[in-house]
Amino acid sequence: MHRLEYIFRRLIMAVVVLISISIITFFIARVMPSDPAAAWVGPHPTDEAREVLGLNNPLYIQYLRYMQGILHGNLGTSVKTHQPILTDLKTYFPATLELVSVSMLIAIIFGIPLGVYSGTKKGSLLDHTTRLLAIAGVSIPTFWLGLIMQLIFFGYLGILPLNGRISTETALYHPITQITGFYLIDSAITGNWVAFKDALLHIILPAVTLATYPLGLTIRMTRSTMIEVLNEKYILAARAAGISERTILFVLALKNAITPTITVLGLVFVYSLTGAILVEVIFSWPGLGTYVTNAVLSIDFPVIVSVTLIVTIFYVFVNLILDLTQAMIDPRVTLQ
Repeated sequence: MHRLEYIFRRLIMAVVVLISISIITFFIARVMPSDPAAAWVGPHPTDEAREVLGLNNPLYIQYLRYMQGILHGNLGTSVKTHQPILTDLKTYFPATLELVSVSMLIAIIFGIPLGVYSGTKKGSLLDHTTRLLAIAGVSIPTFWLGLIMQLIFFGYLGILPLNGRISTETALYHPITQITGFYLIDSAITGNWVAFKDALLHIILPAVTLATYPLGLTIRMTRSTMIEVLNEKYILAARAAGISERTILFVLALKNAITPTITVLGLVFVYSLTGAILVEVIFSWPGLGTYVTNAVLSIDFPVIVSVTLIVTIFYVFVNLILDLTQAMIDPRVTLQ
């Protein structure tokens, strides 16, 4: 019952946050020095055009109408593409979600083991090397790393494609049947292994580039918490009892050390949904970052507000999942 009350309380807070974000974003977008009617019909919009777009109404009326549309599942129409925003999101959002998911998977697969062994071998050459890697990961500018990787792996070695999600030849002769919007998953489900290989090669460079920050963060967080946990009495008792070192590290110690890392990774995941803008621009990745960038440049109010709301929803949802996961992993965590 306590957990249900906690979930209900968090959902109420989520609604308040979403409403607050929508109000702030909507009114900030509206006070920007631009004319959305001009972006829609041309440089010389008429009063009739503004009336049709509802721009002659007071701001609070425009906001209420916009929120009414959202409650009915209508995010509005993009000023730039003249398409329903939901239609655009079905194209752009899966691309970003796939890129971010692969980058986070890379960070978890490599970051947690490196952090564990670095914390175990404190002061060793492995520890110093891993710490240097972690510092570099959180310090190197993403755009610079992306350009360097393009120069090396495409320009010099010629083993990986330069940009895009899939090559033109593969798209023509081995098209991917859209199911989830994730090229890797859709091509694997349909047995289109030619497209799977091509999509995998295309996602390596942008995913590795985007993964550098969460990888460095994962290593540092896991290392610091492992050092703290390994000094606990129950770890010393387990070693005295003859339990294998691998079991002590990856079962007993990691279970308690992983909680802060999970929290940070969850927040980084949501941040990356819009924080991948530079990576998407460099690698011509047709994702949410590209969509938002075009919306800002064209002062596309409906897109700006809608994307902000969607990212906020993800942020709130991921926070809730993280809190519940922490409570299940570590009984010492109470649901406040």
